[in-house]
Amino acid sequence: MAFTASDQKEFDMSLETGTTSPVDNNLDAEQRSIAPTSSDTDVEGKKDVSPYPPPKTFPHEIAFVTVVCAAQLMTQSGLALSIAPLAEISASFNSTSRDLTWASAAYSLTVGTFILVSGRLGDVYGHRLIFIIGFAWFALWSLLAGFAVWSNPRFFDCCRAFQGIGPALLLPNAVAILGRTYPPGQRKGMVFCLFGAVAPGGFILGATFSSLIAERLWWPWAYWICAIACAIFAVLGFLVIPYMPQEKPRPELSTFARLDALGGMLGVSGLILINVAWNQAAMVGWAVPYTYVLLIAGLIIVGLFLYVEGKAAHPLLPRSVFKGETGWVLGCMCAGWSSFGIVVFYYYAIMTNVESNTGLLVTAKWAGAALSGAIAAVTTGVLLARLPACVIMFLAMLAFSAGQALLASMPMGQIYWANAFLITILTPWGMDMSFPSGILILSNAMPAEDQGVAGSLVTTVVNYSISMGLGFAGTVETYVNDNGDNILKGYRGASYMGVGFAGLGVIVASCFMFVTWRASREK
Repeated sequence: MAFTASDQKEFDMSLETGTTSPVDNNLDAEQRSIAPTSSDTDVEGKKDVSPYPPPKTFPHEIAFVTVVCAAQLMTQSGLALSIAPLAEISASFNSTSRDLTWASAAYSLTVGTFILVSGRLGDVYGHRLIFIIGFAWFALWSLLAGFAVWSNPRFFDCCRAFQGIGPALLLPNAVAILGRTYPPGQRKGMVFCLFGAVAPGGFILGATFSSLIAERLWWPWAYWICAIACAIFAVLGFLVIPYMPQEKPRPELSTFARLDALGGMLGVSGLILINVAWNQAAMVGWAVPYTYVLLIAGLIIVGLFLYVEGKAAHPLLPRSVFKGETGWVLGCMCAGWSSFGIVVFYYYAIMTNVESNTGLLVTAKWAGAALSGAIAAVTTGVLLARLPACVIMFLAMLAFSAGQALLASMPMGQIYWANAFLITILTPWGMDMSFPSGILILSNAMPAEDQGVAGSLVTTVVNYSISMGLGFAGTVETYVNDNGDNILKGYRGASYMGVGFAGLGVIVASCFMFVTWRASREK
């Protein structure tokens, strides 16, 4: 169908109103004010920075949204690069899969921790610039990770850790770009749903090609192709993302204060130490002294971080972010996404190590998640305009719980179309209902100058929860698998840990609904 002048006029009008159809006009005032908008003034009464200029044409918007959503796509693809072909990678290093546990954990660790500060970097230096740098960094370390085949597992693990900094730079700034480009409305909700929808597809894409390349060619090519793709997206980001001048810095604040550099260093350090402690304990046990020493040190540093944030002139975590709906939303996402990481990891572990499937076959079994996730994202985009956020979060937590319970109770040797298939259908609904709604609520709740912080907070919670959930589950697995003699028992124990996380999410979401209902009654 040709793109006509009337289509262009309708597109321009929709950008001005933030809608895509007359549906938005039917939204009542309560639904439109889920959270304060970010287009007027900030909490101090100062005028916000200007939003990014919208795409000029509909084809430009398609290219713009595609490139920004590629940040999510490549992040999840990068995660799959060391999960699906793990057997082939281990064989090339003459090591076991257990020896390369940190290949996945290191990537998730840096994605989940450096996100905390990368959003503020975008707020200060420009989200577009940091977005492009993120893809360039991702490309560089993907290239080096492939060359690690001629080195050793430790260098490969380090490359994976540095590779994860690329997505950490990308995700919050992608969210900020979308948040500052689109005003609150159905169009913004749908774009954020598309951003979340590519996550399961990205994982499947990465898992499929990395497994196929590892089996038919040579596993380093998966990393080199990833590097080429990231380099292309960096160039496309420069071409299609509109340039937006940054706001003038407040004269009373130095760059150090605007970045909240001290808070950032403390926050990242504390989160890394806690994460390393839990994930390392899953491999060596808590009897080794350095594990709990790292945990205690991490908790102390996080305590210092919270103290510094309370005194900072421009904190990474504004105090208002944990008030009202945002606090409940973050609690739900923390519990639900901890469960999600356990589902994905142990689904692959059970299928490969117990059912003796190849990585490529397991990826094919998980492929239904891509279609289910796309349907869930579109459905969520519609529901966001009609249901309160608390109801959507509750439904997301139910989906996480159902998928995790099916994994924990799945009989071995069962036909695929029973538990294994249903897991891939239900779990994406938890992902694609919780992520877009959570990110939209925080984006609307934060002023335009702090859109990077909003993106950082949501993506930090998501990725750090995945990594920490695996640490908790791995610890349970280690202590119940009869010293490695009964791996299935260990996997089931870890899965039941995931059931606990998902159940906690249901409880938090239920409280969220009750508090929201009571507040509406009082009004």
